[in-house]
Amino acid sequence: MKPVRFFFTVLIIVVCFFTFTGCSGDKEPTGPAEDGDTVSVHYIGTLENGEKFDSSYDRGEPLSFTLGSGQMISGFDAAVHGMMVGEKKTVTIPPEEAYGTYNPNLVITFSPDDFPEGMEITVGMQVPLQSAGQTFYGTITEITADYVKVDANHKLAGKTLIFEIELVSITPSAG
Repeated sequence: MKPVRFFFTVLIIVVCFFTFTGCSGDKEPTGPAEDGDTVSVHYIGTLENGEKFDSSYDRGEPLSFTLGSGQMISGFDAAVHGMMVGEKKTVTIPPEEAYGTYNPNLVITFSPDDFPEGMEITVGMQVPLQSAGQTFYGTITEITADYVKVDANHKLAGKTLIFEIELVSITPSAG
């Protein structure tokens, strides 16, 4: 009987210790988000006119990425740097720190004959393009009997972006 009572007494002490010290056994980050950390954020992205263009809330899960690795546009990455878990902020990101300025040289004119025979092309259609061995997509913006214009700029190029960001979690880098 005494060993059982001793076991339960020790168990209660251990549980109380972890409960009152806030320890769960997992090491929670105590500092702000830093380069190399894997972070998860919820966000809503809007344009200056208030039009929403993206939201992690709509997908039902936060976005995870490695801070400072170049996975995100530079303005978004910089906004998350230094945030604490649970912190929310709204940031305005100019085109130069987002998808770049709009480049009219990336509007390319093709002959309708450049498209596969029988392919139905429409304004707004995304078409694959290749440059330097890489494939990317452009959007058909105009079609005439003589030419087809394709805009290879990112759809958010030249736009100022506004993000509401909430830092959900930080997993510190191993290094």
